[in-house]
Amino acid sequence: MNLIKFTNKGIYCIPGKFYLDPWRPVDLAVITHGHGDHAKWGMKKYICHHFTKPILKIRIGEDINCESVGYNEQITINCVKVSFHPAGHIVGSSQIRMEYKGYVTVFTGDYKVQDDGISTPFELVKCNEFITESTFGLPIYNWLTPQQYAEQMQNWVSLNKSQDKISTFIGYSLGKAQRIMKSVEGAGKIYVHSSIGRLNEAIESCGIKLPEYEILDFHDDIKKVKGEIVIVPPALSDSNMIRKIPNRATAFCSGWMQVRGSRRWKSADAGFAISDHADWNGLIDTIKATGAEKVHVTHGQIAVFTKYLNEIGINAFEVKTHFGDEEESSTETTKGEEI
Repeated sequence: MNLIKFTNKGIYCIPGKFYLDPWRPVDLAVITHGHGDHAKWGMKKYICHHFTKPILKIRIGEDINCESVGYNEQITINCVKVSFHPAGHIVGSSQIRMEYKGYVTVFTGDYKVQDDGISTPFELVKCNEFITESTFGLPIYNWLTPQQYAEQMQNWVSLNKSQDKISTFIGYSLGKAQRIMKSVEGAGKIYVHSSIGRLNEAIESCGIKLPEYEILDFHDDIKKVKGEIVIVPPALSDSNMIRKIPNRATAFCSGWMQVRGSRRWKSADAGFAISDHADWNGLIDTIKATGAEKVHVTHGQIAVFTKYLNEIGINAFEVKTHFGDEEESSTETTKGEEI
């Protein structure tokens, strides 16, 4: 059964007459999460999870026509049964389950299978057809546990404190910044850039508790942050604003930090390979567990990952999309914020 097709506007549900994370304006967009490559401006109507709605209103516009639903709440769109299921990627991120005449297709958007303590943990959804990302679809990418990364990061903060240095973490404003906050909670006072603060407020408006933080005014006297923790987005990594932070030690937080060359390229003092995407084993285990007879591989290591899936007996196909442009793209090529 052809439930979906891949078009120049995005992934289209044929009987449902809606698009999944479209990159061009359409009448009805079903959105997996709030990152800029999956949630674009210009749609007549958006449908997303309750936690994603305030994020879309901040990032796209307060006046957008946006309907939201809860996890595992089934709605019907033109005879297609649609439900949202936790993707574990960031707060509000969802896999979209579509069922038509007993045939089930699941679109993951972006996902991770580790529980980060902030996002709703990933939920496996059985299906006939599975659309997966492959951002880290190479066997070299295998993450430590969130607890292990937290220990590494807190030890680094402690070392910096002993030298009166400001621990400056660089991570994407939505998703990564909140992961960093959770990882270093209790290690010192946390200050964040205003762009992170705005998204924190949107997340907290959903009743989600984040570690205590203070928005840092870079035009004010920032000597007060001596020995403490500052989190800024990647756009500031080589800016005059970050240079105002005295006696700072800088750390990039990205899955690409598992490759040493990425850290050297950024000339950081430290690198922590925390990612909001599934690693190699997470991708493989998830795909196998869905029981899908057909798998479509989107952004990331598409060719290599698709080839491997076919070699192990999984019917997989390469799909070119616009996802990943503002996601956790390679540090050599990224144009967006998320690294």
